[in-house]
Amino acid sequence: MKILLAAFFLFAFMPPSRAVTTKMFKVLDTCARYRLGEIDPKQAIEKLKLKSKNSSEIDLNNIVSNYCSVFTPNENIKF
Repeated sequence: MKILLAAFFLFAFMPPSRAVTTKMFKVLDTCARYRLGEIDPKQAIEKLKLKSKNSSEIDLNNIVSNYCSVFTPNENIKF
């Protein structure tokens, strides 16, 4: 009986941890694609679900750059 209870708790808490990993991968992937120039700032803001007013291109670049810089372990990388 204890084995069944332990197995239940093991499987019950596994999906939330997998979801966090998936969301983090999507953020890092979007930031990398933005940095490489594959997507523009407007697309990056939509994918990252950030709020932005109808701003200029420079403002959109700053919003994405500031957001993505949080996820970059190397401080020498500029977005």
